[in-house]
Amino acid sequence: MLVYERMSRHPMTVSPNAPVEQALKRMRDEKVRRFPVVDDDGKLVGIVSDKDLLYAAPSPATSLSIYELHYLYSRITVSQVMTRDVITVEESDPIEEAARIMVDSKIGGLPVMREGKLVGIITETDIFKTLMEMMGARDSGVRLTLLSPELKGQLAALTGAVTELGGNIISLGTFWGKDATNALITMKVTGVSKDVLVEKIKPFVLELIDAREV
Repeated sequence: MLVYERMSRHPMTVSPNAPVEQALKRMRDEKVRRFPVVDDDGKLVGIVSDKDLLYAAPSPATSLSIYELHYLYSRITVSQVMTRDVITVEESDPIEEAARIMVDSKIGGLPVMREGKLVGIITETDIFKTLMEMMGARDSGVRLTLLSPELKGQLAALTGAVTELGGNIISLGTFWGKDATNALITMKVTGVSKDVLVEKIKPFVLELIDAREV
């Protein structure tokens, strides 16, 4: 799966000259947490988050009056609080690369580019939705979590055993195990009962961690 398949297209943007107060209101109205910042030519020049906008507000501990505070706040623009060195991804990048960048950079969203032009945005919410889809979170079935030997052909043997029972694997994920010799596998299966499925896959696993009907 590539970024363009799960990104939000035609993202809402804001001008660097927009007042912070106005940008924050719009962000709340639209129920989003960040805006790519584009200039009059449509060029990406920054990104601003709800935290950036909130932190721009004057401290309540100041000795200024409420009128002076509002006047000062109204004069702060997005360009003064935005992040200028924007981390981006290309629309053709693998979606897991976008997730890795977000985790490594500790950010919640990435503008998506095509030949230097902004074409979308992908956020942590999009990644979570993709994970739900990959794991079949909205589908019913028998969900197994097991520890399997990290051996060539092991996954094929395991899925083959499920197929022999007439089971249909609707989701499957492999994850790091306890060490390099094993892997954690989660799968969701339909068309076979939990007890029969568990008994069939036992010879192929080191440990059955969890089995449940969901």
